[in-house]
Amino acid sequence: MDITPSAFTSPGQFWRGNLHTHSTRSDGVLAPAEVCRRYKAEGYDFLALTDHFIGDYGYPIVDTVPFRDAAFTTILGAELHSGAQENGEMWHILAVGLPADFAPSHTPAWRPVPGQESGPALAARAVAAGAFVAVAHPQWSGLTVADAASITSAHAVEIYNHGCYAGCDRADGTAIADQLLEAGRKLTLIATDDAHFYEPDHFGGWVMVKAVKNTPEALLAALKAGDFYSSQGPELRSVRVFEDRVEVNCSAVVSVIVQGHGMAARATHGQSMTTAVVSLNGRFEGSPYLRVTVIDAAGKKAWSNPIMC
Repeated sequence: MDITPSAFTSPGQFWRGNLHTHSTRSDGVLAPAEVCRRYKAEGYDFLALTDHFIGDYGYPIVDTVPFRDAAFTTILGAELHSGAQENGEMWHILAVGLPADFAPSHTPAWRPVPGQESGPALAARAVAAGAFVAVAHPQWSGLTVADAASITSAHAVEIYNHGCYAGCDRADGTAIADQLLEAGRKLTLIATDDAHFYEPDHFGGWVMVKAVKNTPEALLAALKAGDFYSSQGPELRSVRVFEDRVEVNCSAVVSVIVQGHGMAARATHGQSMTTAVVSLNGRFEGSPYLRVTVIDAAGKKAWSNPIMC
C-alpha cells in the first residue's frame, strides 16, 4: 500500500478560505461588504458567506460577487434549516456553492413546523443543485449518530467550529465523523469559523484548498474532490500511507497523531517536528480509514481528510 491523498498530488496551490460565516443579512453584526473586507485583510483567499436560510431573514443567498477581485473571491452559500433532529432542534446544514435562485424550504422561523421538508431531504436538494454540503457543528447541535447518518448526501462534517468554541465550548465534530467513517461513509472534514463578529469567533478555523485557480468553480470542484485539509494554524505539506506506517511532512509541530477504527490511534511527539513517521502496527489492522492530526506548540491543530484504506 502506498497512498498519498489527492490534496498533496493535484496540480495547483493551496488557497485559504472560510466556508461558514454570517452577516447582517441574518444574525451577524457586520454588513456583507465589511465581512468580506475583513477576511481579505486577514489574508484569506476566499470566503463563503452563509447566512441563515429562513423566512425571518427573507431566505438570503447573499450576492457577494461585487466583493471579488483579482486576489480574493467568494462562493455563494447559506446555512439551511428545516425539520427536527432527534432532540427536537432545527437542522443546521451548511451548503456552499448554491445557485442564487435555490428554492426556499418552508422554514418561517427558528422552530420546526408540521409538514416542512426534512433536513436530509433539504441537504439532498442542495447537493442536487450543485452545492458542497456539510453537517454543521454536530456537538453544538446535539446530533446523534443516527441524525448525522441520515444526511446521506453530505460531503463533509465540521470537525472544528470556532464560533462554537468561543461561545459554548462545543467545537468538536470528531466523534460523529469517526463513527460515520467506521460505518463506511466516505466523508471529508472541514474547519470553519461560523463567524458572527459579536464575540471572538473569527479567524480561528479554515480550509486549505488545492486548486489551479482561485475561482469559485475551481474551489468548489476541489472541495467536492477532497483536495484540501483543515487547520487552525499548522500546515500539512504531505501525508503518505504505507502498509506499516504513515509519513507526514508539516510545519513545526509537537505531536503527529494517526487515528483509525475504534480505539486505533498512535502518536509521535517531539519539539519543532517538520517530519514524522508513525507506525501502524497493532490496532490499525483492518481499519477502513486513517486520518492525521498535527498539533503545534500553541495547541493549534491541522487535520487531514480521511484516507480510505
